[in-house]
Amino acid sequence: MLSSKIIATGSYLPQKILTNSDLEKIVETTDAWILERTGIKQRHIAAEGELTSDIATFAAKKALEKSGLKASEIDLIILATTTPDLTFPASATTVQDKLGAKNAFAFDIQAVCSGFIFALAIADNFIKSGQVKNALVIGAETLSRIVDWKDRNTCVLFGDGAGAVLLQATEEGNRGIIATSLHSDGSLNDLLKTSGGPSSNQKSGFIEMAGKEVFKHAVDKMTKSVLSALNKAGLTIKDVDLLVPHQANLRILNAVATRLELPEEKVILTVQNHANTSAASIPLALDHANQNGKIKKDDVVVLEALGGGLTWGSVVVRW
Repeated sequence: MLSSKIIATGSYLPQKILTNSDLEKIVETTDAWILERTGIKQRHIAAEGELTSDIATFAAKKALEKSGLKASEIDLIILATTTPDLTFPASATTVQDKLGAKNAFAFDIQAVCSGFIFALAIADNFIKSGQVKNALVIGAETLSRIVDWKDRNTCVLFGDGAGAVLLQATEEGNRGIIATSLHSDGSLNDLLKTSGGPSSNQKSGFIEMAGKEVFKHAVDKMTKSVLSALNKAGLTIKDVDLLVPHQANLRILNAVATRLELPEEKVILTVQNHANTSAASIPLALDHANQNGKIKKDDVVVLEALGGGLTWGSVVVRW
């Protein structure tokens, strides 16, 4: 049987850094207030004219370089994003063109912060069915474009960035993506949403969030999805070598780790430097861990996220 092995990772962060001290000059807040409630110290902001497809392409090129593959060998490109360049066409097709990946079919998916998890699961199934050999999965966001910089409760939380992984079909058995657990509950979509959309008011809108309620659901649902995915894989929390969570808020990450009884050294944290980059969050953190030698062959790595929808899920990978 075929399975999907991660053969390379890549990431990109815009050059501009916005610190908490910088935010103090924009909105009524303080560095201490932001740190205490979120653990965030800074975030990256896309330059004027720098599009989601641009930063997605940068991350994808880095992953391609490390993989040794040519762009022409990619069969599938999935871009998870909440902030596409345009309403249509899919920004993934723009990335395909910029990469010169002429043989790939490409599309976007939108599951907000869970987008990369959902995209991985989709690519995995294309590979397992034998339809695709090499799949490029990207999470990329320019959330700074849909943040209300006058709203201190949300503008401090978000940043821009992109991360990518290359999946390749393998017959190595129990390696690569070995289990997924995906969920949605549309009755909770008012907890995390934007104030606009093409069909409702012809605007992109700004991010709106019921913070306390999102926190409660995030901790509960991400914990359960991790355990569900591990159960499908025939593993337990004791088998986990590394947890790469969606980098939303340090309090949420710590609460999930505590519930799972995972020690601090097994949890990848990048939220302090990246803030919440939605669909880009997990691939950014994964590339950070990979490039810093924190992932070894045969390690059991669990990825998990929750986002607007509500959507949530986990992926278990044997490296």
